[in-house]
Amino acid sequence: MQRYLSADWIFPVTSAPLANGVLQVSPTGEILALYTQKEAEEQHVIDVERFEGVLVPGFINTHCHLELSHLFGKIPEQTGLPAFVREVVAQRAASDEIVIDAMKAADQQMYEHGIVAVGDISNQLISKEIKQQSDIYYHTFVEVFGFNKPSHPIIEEAVKVRDSYWPLKASIVPHAPYSVFEELFKYIEKETRPIDILSIHNQETLAENEFFERGTGDFEAMYQRMGVPKTAAHGTGSNAIHYHLPQLPQNRTLLVHNTFTSKADIDFASAHHKDLYWCLCPNANLYIENTLPDVMLFLDPHIKVTLGTDSLASNHQLSILAEMQTLQRQKRVPFNELLKWATINGACFLGIDQHYGSFDVGKTPGVNLVELGAGDIIRSKTVKRLI
Repeated sequence: MQRYLSADWIFPVTSAPLANGVLQVSPTGEILALYTQKEAEEQHVIDVERFEGVLVPGFINTHCHLELSHLFGKIPEQTGLPAFVREVVAQRAASDEIVIDAMKAADQQMYEHGIVAVGDISNQLISKEIKQQSDIYYHTFVEVFGFNKPSHPIIEEAVKVRDSYWPLKASIVPHAPYSVFEELFKYIEKETRPIDILSIHNQETLAENEFFERGTGDFEAMYQRMGVPKTAAHGTGSNAIHYHLPQLPQNRTLLVHNTFTSKADIDFASAHHKDLYWCLCPNANLYIENTLPDVMLFLDPHIKVTLGTDSLASNHQLSILAEMQTLQRQKRVPFNELLKWATINGACFLGIDQHYGSFDVGKTPGVNLVELGAGDIIRSKTVKRLI
C-alpha cells in the first residue's frame, strides 16, 4: 500500500526544502510524487503520516571496512596512524565465525542508522554472503598492498577475489601510497576496467607526507622494522598525493580521509584527474590522529565530497549521521551541504544515483527521519528509518 509521509521539512536534496510537504511512496519504496502543503491540500491527499523532524533520503557510506568489525573497542584511540596499522596487523587474526558474526552485526547497525549503500574495503571474500543477503547496496573495493613483495601474485589473487564477488559490484584498488610500489600500481592499472570505480587512502597522517617529501619519520621506521628498502619515490620533496595520483587510471576515484590535504594538493589533484571525489571520515580521524581535515577547503562547489565511517576498529559506531554531527559541531558545516555529502554525492560516486541519493520521482532512495534544532543544527543522535 502506498504511503503519504509528511514532516516539518522535507529535504529532497536536488531541490529546495519543503515546509510541511508530503512525500508519496509506493509499497516498494519508489518516490511517486512530492507535494507542497498547498498541492497536497488541493489534491485532497488523505491518510498522511505526520512526523516531527525532517525527512531526508537514505545515507550513503562511501568508505567502510566491514572485515575489521571484530576489532571494535580493541585498539586504543589517538595512537597515530602507524601505530594504529601495527595494532590492526597484530590483532586482525580471528576465527571466521567471530569475523562473520561481527560483520553481520555491523551490517545491521548501518541499516538501522539509515544507510542504504556502502563502499566497502575488503581483502578477501568472507563478506560476500553477508552483502548478498543485506538490504544495503554494496560496492566492494578489493584492496591490494605489497611493499616490496612480487606484484604479480598479489594482483592475480586480487583478480580472483574481484571476479568471485560477482554478481555484486567490485573493483581492485590500491591501499595507500606508502604500501603500494610503482610496479603494483602498473598491475592495478592493467586490471582496471572502464566500468570500475577506484579508491585510495590519501594523506591520512602527517607521517605519510613526510615520508614522501623527506624520506624520514614513522613510515621510514616502519620500513626498517619490516626490512623493506625505501625507493626513489621517498624523499623527493613532493608529498604523497604527487606520488600516487598520476599513477591512477582516470576512472572515477575516491580519495579517502584527506586529513592533511592542503589547498595546493586539491589544486594539483583537480588538474591531474577530472573525476575525483573526496571522502571525509571525521570520527575515524579523531579516533586515530585526534585531528580533522581543513574542511573549509572542501566547501568549494566544484569539489565533490562524500562521507564515510571507516571501520569499527577506528570508530565508536557506523553512522553517517554521527559523522555529519561531528563536522557540524566542530567545523560548522551547514546542514544542507552535509546532506549533499551524505546522499547524492555518495550515490554519484558509486554510480547508483539513478536509484539513490535524492527524493526525485522514480528513485528508491530510502526515507530517514532526523531531528533538527534552531539553525538546522542536528539534534538526533539516532535516525528513524521509515523506509
